[in-house]
Amino acid sequence: MVKIKEIKINVATAIAAAFGFVIALLWRDIIVGLLKMTPFWSEEGFSDISGAIASIVLVLVITFLCVIGIIYISKWGGIEKK
Repeated sequence: MVKIKEIKINVATAIAAAFGFVIALLWRDIIVGLLKMTPFWSEEGFSDISGAIASIVLVLVITFLCVIGIIYISKWGGIEKK
């Protein structure tokens, strides 16, 4: 019989991993966009530096919210450091 605590730990781990995945994808887009602003990239990136800065601020906010979500979900799921 599956215990509720085990289910909570597995759900919390999956949600925390999903938050981490979202953070990684967002930062990937920012890094690629900034690299496209350099002369070493053939496609267009951000049109100007203000667009790049606005995107970085947005990703920082989303990263912060995802980290808070990871902390909350980890506490809810009873995930402990080993």
